[in-house]
Order: sequence, then C-alpha cells, then structure tokens
Amino acid sequence: MNLNAPTQLVFFISLVIAIISLISFFGALAFIPVAAFWILAIAYVVLLAGCMFKNV
Repeated sequence: MNLNAPTQLVFFISLVIAIISLISFFGALAFIPVAAFWILAIAYVVLLAGCMFKNV
C-alpha cells in the first residue's frame, strides 16, 4: 500500500478540527457535548483518509 501526501484542503480541515478540540479541552466551547479526545480522533481520521486515498 502506498501512502500519499494529503491535499492542503484536507490538512487544513484536520488542523481546524484539532484546534477546535484543543479549545474544547480548555472549556472555551462548552456547547460541544463531545469529549475533546473524540474530536481530536476525528481530526486524525480525516488526516488518515487524506493520506490513504489518492486525490482526496
């Protein structure tokens, strides 16, 4: 299996989700009912999908 570099769009989407997770961890986004760990896991799944599939 060959891994590909993610596109810039996928990278920035993953980065924004990870930043939201960090902000949520410190309690600034109290209206998000999901734990910060799961938000961060979603960010890495998005990044993983960008690396696994070509032209995503």
